[in-house]
Amino acid sequence: MSLPNPEDKEQKTEDGGQKTEDQGQTTEPIRPPSSVRRLPPSVLWLGAAACLCLVGAMVLLRGCEGRPILRPTPQMGIESRFWVRVLLLNDVTECTLDIPSAFRIAPAGQSLDAPTGGTAKEPLGSPAKITLVDGRLMLGATPLGSNDMVLSPERPHIFGLDDQKYRGRLRLIVNRDGRSFDAVNLVPLEPYLAGVVGKEMPHNWEPQALMAQAIAARTYCLFIKNRFGTNRSYDVTRTQSSQVYGGIGGESTQVWDAVNSTCGQILVAPELLPANAEQSTESVPSSVLFHPSPGSTGLFPAYFSSTCGGHTSSGEEVFGDSYGPLQGVECPYCKDVASLEAFYWPMASFDRETVTKQLLDRYPKLAALGEITDVAVIEESCYGSFSRLTKIRLTGSTGKTDTLRAENLRLAIDPSGRKIKSAICRIVPWGNGWAFLSGRGWGHGVGMCQCGAKGMARQGRDAQSILQYYYAGAEIVNVY
Repeated sequence: MSLPNPEDKEQKTEDGGQKTEDQGQTTEPIRPPSSVRRLPPSVLWLGAAACLCLVGAMVLLRGCEGRPILRPTPQMGIESRFWVRVLLLNDVTECTLDIPSAFRIAPAGQSLDAPTGGTAKEPLGSPAKITLVDGRLMLGATPLGSNDMVLSPERPHIFGLDDQKYRGRLRLIVNRDGRSFDAVNLVPLEPYLAGVVGKEMPHNWEPQALMAQAIAARTYCLFIKNRFGTNRSYDVTRTQSSQVYGGIGGESTQVWDAVNSTCGQILVAPELLPANAEQSTESVPSSVLFHPSPGSTGLFPAYFSSTCGGHTSSGEEVFGDSYGPLQGVECPYCKDVASLEAFYWPMASFDRETVTKQLLDRYPKLAALGEITDVAVIEESCYGSFSRLTKIRLTGSTGKTDTLRAENLRLAIDPSGRKIKSAICRIVPWGNGWAFLSGRGWGHGVGMCQCGAKGMARQGRDAQSILQYYYAGAEIVNVY
């Protein structure tokens, strides 16, 4: 059947009546020609039912197309030194577990790269509660066997904990008092990073910026694991106290591309490597990176923050960390990328009572000062038209004084970091307290400026150039 010609002014209807396009009506009502046979009602109902079934099938197919398919977890067979222990829950009395695949339960203690043993379990038909009963871990109504257990899902090696999905394995550890437990995610390094990069940097940013973020995050993770992980049951937390980790909720195609494109790449400070270590810009033996002495690994904490405000700071000024690559550099790249609220933040004021309470809660030793009566800047780093505060003197009602790093002061008074966004500001008396004004930047300002990395990537700089700019003197090497 041919389509009507849009240039025709008049068209014929089936029964010979004329339809005028300008009027949008027919000269006679349309009636079925007498020669056309009418279908029985039963046939019409069958046809309608068939159409409904077809439409339903199309909807179901479209729904299946839109549902993300989770890729299997990589690196499950890698040696244990490249696994990361992430503290997901701390001092809880219950949580909800969901494992859609078969899994095994075994006491903790064996190497992560050893074959998984323990008791085989069928997939959980529905989410189940993990609780403590008389100091014993229970999965639903089933005892788990001991106070330190590892649950290992089979392929694709994914589990859900309190409505969040994670890769790898789950370790449950009852605390010494027997009243609470911790939940730790045991996950290989690369899938761990896939859950970090998209939480620390928007996944739709430039690919080279995401790659720089992946390398910095991988470096930071291994540094913290090597320095602190040996004396506790976890390496890092899932919050910004380490790096923000969202598990599968932080993943995306762009993030996985950045992680895979930089697989195994980290930053090292050549001056921190042992004198007899093999010098190579391509790889460093893992025996060196995991040396018993943290100062002999070449690793350093590759800090990063959202917006430096125009100049990054040295690690020594902010954290007391003296590492060659953590020196402040001018950053002309973040101003045109960061939002106005992130680059220039509004005044924040706090009364004397709040300041005193917040500081004493964070630093009990300051109780000797009594009520805080004066907050004075005694050290700062000047960057021309603005400065980053670095050291503060506190005076109390008892007449005693003490000092704090400016970064510690701001996070003690405002733990969220959303009011006093950085130490680039001025502190002035304000009513019965103090005001923080002329603020710029967001975060501690050490290491890579994330908005600056995006700005550099927009100008065509690659991940290596970005990292070499913010971590001057550092080299990119492969750990596997």
